[in-house]
Formats: sequence, C-alpha cells, structure tokens
Amino acid sequence: MGSSNHAILSLFTFLVLTTQWKASSASSDDFLQCLATNSNGSKPQVYIPNNPSYLTILQSSINNLRFATPEMPKPQFIITPDNDSQVQAVVICSKRYGLNIKVRSGGHDFEGSSSTSNVPFVLIDLINLRAIDIDVKDNSAWVQAGATLGEVYYRVAERSPVHGFPAGSCPTVGVGGHISGGGFGPMVRKYGMSADHVLDARLINAKGEILNRETMGEDLFWAIRGGGVSSFGVLLAWKIKLVAVPPTVVVCVVAKTLEQGATDVVHKWQSVASYGVPKEIFIGLHVGVVNKNSNATNGGVGRTVQATFQVLFLGPTENLVYVMDKSFPELGMERKDCKEMSWVESTVRFAGFPSGTPVDILLNRSALPKTTFKAKSDFVTEPIPKGGLEGIWKRFLKEERPEMVIGVWGGKVNEIADDKIAFPHRAGNMYLIDHVTNWDGKEGPEASNKHIAWIRELHEYMTPYVSKSPRTAFLNYKDLDLGHIGGSTYSDPKIWGEMYFKSNFKRLVRVKSMVDPDNFFSGEQNIPPTITY
Repeated sequence: MGSSNHAILSLFTFLVLTTQWKASSASSDDFLQCLATNSNGSKPQVYIPNNPSYLTILQSSINNLRFATPEMPKPQFIITPDNDSQVQAVVICSKRYGLNIKVRSGGHDFEGSSSTSNVPFVLIDLINLRAIDIDVKDNSAWVQAGATLGEVYYRVAERSPVHGFPAGSCPTVGVGGHISGGGFGPMVRKYGMSADHVLDARLINAKGEILNRETMGEDLFWAIRGGGVSSFGVLLAWKIKLVAVPPTVVVCVVAKTLEQGATDVVHKWQSVASYGVPKEIFIGLHVGVVNKNSNATNGGVGRTVQATFQVLFLGPTENLVYVMDKSFPELGMERKDCKEMSWVESTVRFAGFPSGTPVDILLNRSALPKTTFKAKSDFVTEPIPKGGLEGIWKRFLKEERPEMVIGVWGGKVNEIADDKIAFPHRAGNMYLIDHVTNWDGKEGPEASNKHIAWIRELHEYMTPYVSKSPRTAFLNYKDLDLGHIGGSTYSDPKIWGEMYFKSNFKRLVRVKSMVDPDNFFSGEQNIPPTITY
C-alpha cells in the first residue's frame, strides 16, 4: 500500500473519529468536567479524536501493527496522567459515565488489548508514570507501572554492578503488564519469575481507592502476581526485590542449521537445558528460517531452518566451558563463542542488539522495530521426538518469517509451588514456546488471514507434543484464539482460564467476585466475577 493510500486512510480515520466525537460532545464535556473535579486541582492531559496529536499518541506504543490499522476501534479519550490522583479521577469518571478502561504501560499486549476494545473506552497511557526508586541497602525498588524493563535494568545497574532483576529480554516491555502476567527472562532458572519477586504493590480498585499490600489484603495481592492486574484494578507501582548478580557474567551464541545437525542438537538440548546443567546456566533457543550460505557444500540453494542457542551464565567463562563440554558436547560451544560482560550488558545482548551496543539503548522506548505478527504459546513437559521436530521444520519452510522463541524452565521456577502466586506453570515443565509468525502489514487482510491460518495449523500440529489436560498457555503471550468474552462470539471462560491459570483460575474468580463484583474492569480475557462448574 502506497504512502498516498496511508494518507487517505489516516484522513478517513480522523473524519470518522471526529464525527463520533461531535455526536457525543455533551457526554464528553461531562466526562472532562468530572476529571477536572476529581483530579485534586491537577487535570490530566487528555487527547480527543479531533486533537492533531491523537493518532500519534495512540499509535506510539502499539507494538503489534495488526492493531494500528484505521479500522481498529479507538478510544474516546487518551489520558496521560502525571500523578496517582489523576489516575483515580479517570477510574471514578469512567465508571460514572459507563466507559471501559484500557491501561497501557509498554503497549506489548500480543492481542492489542491495551489499546483497543469492542466497547466505548478510555485509554490510560502511563508513559509519564515511570519513576524508579532504588534502595540498594534494602535490595528493593519501587517501580511505577509505566517504566520499561530496559529502564529498570539501566537504573539498577547505575546504582550497583552486583544487583539485577529477573525479567524479560525485550527492554521496551512495560513492567505493569509484564510482572502481572508472571514475567520471565534469562535468570528464570536461578531466581524464578518476575512476579515471585514482588514485595508490595499500589493499585486503584473499582471504587477509585488507592490500595497497597496491607489494605488490599493477601487474596488480591496473590491474584495480581501472575493473574493479570487488569482484571482487578489499575496498577500504579510495584515494589520489587532485587537479586544478586556477579560483577561479570558470560553470554555465548551458537547457531546450527539443519545441514549442521540442528535437529540432533535441539533434541539433546531439551533434556540438558532443563535438568542437565546448574541453574546458573540458561540456554535459550531461537528457531527461524535463513537463506542457505552460498558457499555451503550443500550448494547454498533455497532456505533452511536455523537454531540459535543463546547462553547466559552467572559465573566465569572457564566454569561454563567445562560444564558445557561435559553435559552438552553436541552443541560444540567454544570459548570464542563466548564473551564476558556486566549483567546489564547481557540484557542488551539478549535483546538482540549487536555486541558493543551502549547500555543506554535500554532507555530508548522505541529502539526495537515494530512488526505485524500473530503469536501463540505452549508449555512442553517431555522431549519432542526427532520426528516431531522435523515436522516443525517442514512447516517453517513453508512460511515467510516464522519463529519459535523458547525459554527453558528448571531450577528455581520449578521449585516454587503452583499456588504460591497466581502464576501456576512450575514443576513438570521443561520449556515454554512462543510461536510467532511475522509479515508485512501492508500486504492487506488476505495476507494476514494466510499467516494467521499458518500459525493456527502449526499450533494444531503441536498438540501431541505439548502439555495436556489442560493444554496450558502463558498469559504474557495472550492468544484470543483460546476463547474470549465479548465481540461477535462467546466462549466459556473456564476453557482459556484453566489454560492460563490451571486450578488457580477458581481462586482468581473468587477474588474477582470480592473486589470487582460488577465487573467494571472487564475485557475479552479478563477474569469474570462468576463461573459455573
């Protein structure tokens, strides 16, 4: 689609939104007056559809471009609060005037649920609420919900070279949604999930009250750690526990194509990475499709599957090389594949930036490119046989830009009880797969349908090889294919609820019924206040 067509679509979107805005101007004026009355003298910045900055602000943090198209439902108001009382005012006034609330901290919701809705809604963008207050002596930090993981990593390292926080590898992800869905990264085997390290929280409930751990009670505090905070309120900040990291860590990268024996290496990786190495070692895996090397002995014609192993070791190089030679010789990892660096530098490498990239890239909220994609997730509990892997490779070679981003379990994450917090995926899991397909969004709806059909077929193919009864999924990798409430279809919340939360779903429903019985904080996959078994 050319730039002129984009301009026409943008103008069309603007005209439609402006027409809708004018049609509801009376109620809009009432809503704005309500905000002014309830904001303690400091009215928040509000963007309405006829504001020239409206679309720029809306699209600034939509990271899946599937949800940045002109036809996507858009908010009646975008509000960028500067303080907690302004967020309170939005909650109070949205409830008064029957508007749904969407909250955006980083904008990485896989299904666009933080930026769009099927009912009239207000978007709270927390871009201005990202303060990070670190107490090194207490090994803790208060982090506002609008901060990104990269900002947390940078600020922690700025204060101490031997402190870190166990969270994801994408630095532009917001801490609000990441931690509330569980949150994991390369230190998951050493320290567990991000949500395992929450000490306190501040949120606004459906009554507009600001609560902390003491005033919200242990049931709600349990629920927001892995159960998704959007079902229960608007998160203002987390108090997190920082963890110890050595002054120097090791990052190694080794890639294998099919012609270099990738199938055998991946098959062996499954058991070694989960249970065959110390928990200080994380061996992540990325599977994609690349062009064959033109100098290869196989002729270099066409494409092939490549498995890239990315290792983080919280220790010295010589110890890592010894363990890998003994436990995983099939990988063929050599000292030249490894580089020593600080922990914060390792977060830059795991984010995919080239070696030597300055760490202040972590402060750039737009450092990574936006893409058009569809994703699904699976937990794997036993090794996939070689024949099963070969079936995956066959399907990958039929798709343009497929990926599997795989995080390995074992260690600390498996040692914690399933019901300790709302996040339940613990003992018995070997690794987590993020299935992804990417495409050029300019190709239009037919192309989108084709790529989405491909990943759905891949997900169906994976059924015999992944977790069962129920087949489980990861909330941070939201997938509306699993079922949802609202729109033109309805599915039983138990189906997707138990896939995300297993037996913890029942307790999440009980908590919801206690703190938000009228279901003010509703959404397509939010926890319902009632359920029938």
